[in-house]
Amino acid sequence: MAHEKQNRFDFILECGVDECGIGSAIAEVYAASCILDPRRPIKGLADSKKLSPKRRAELSIIIQECALDFCVATGSLEEIERLNILYASHLAMLRSIEGLKIKPDLVLIDGNKIPKALTIPARAIVKGDATVPAISAASILAKVARDEAMLKYHDRYPQYGFDAHKGYLTRPHLAALKKFGPCPAHRKGYEPIRALIQAAAIREPRVERSP
Repeated sequence: MAHEKQNRFDFILECGVDECGIGSAIAEVYAASCILDPRRPIKGLADSKKLSPKRRAELSIIIQECALDFCVATGSLEEIERLNILYASHLAMLRSIEGLKIKPDLVLIDGNKIPKALTIPARAIVKGDATVPAISAASILAKVARDEAMLKYHDRYPQYGFDAHKGYLTRPHLAALKKFGPCPAHRKGYEPIRALIQAAAIREPRVERSP
């Protein structure tokens, strides 16, 4: 095949890409790219959401040891709020692909959208994290990296329980938001965070300044 002549390997280099944290209400969004080595197959790869935290951590180490190349990148909180979560997640994907030392022949992205700025041939695969090993590996790398970051946010803001729900809007998280209000790590454009900020602004007494 044509792509086989463009790299030093005797097989097509497929790069799996997946994101983590789009549905969370705090902090940056993560994405990972991973080029697996078909000569070193990894058993047990699956959608990261279907794996226990312990198994994800174990597989993350194996992936890093066995993969030909991988990279984890982020779209910042500022980019999420300025652009929107979709564009920020696509920036994270592009950065993870650009961060690879080996240029892939084909990019396989979980979901149904491909970042517009991507210049490498690509395919979007719905539920690819459950069916394509390279995307499963990327899913695991992104999830483990983001979960580790959430533990750091928990150390900074323990009242919200980020270590348990990772910023997703569970009942305990919503209860903490109502009690403490949002912290600097929360995505201000997300509901109900935006509503809480607006309500607080309305309650804030207006101070009239003398001319």
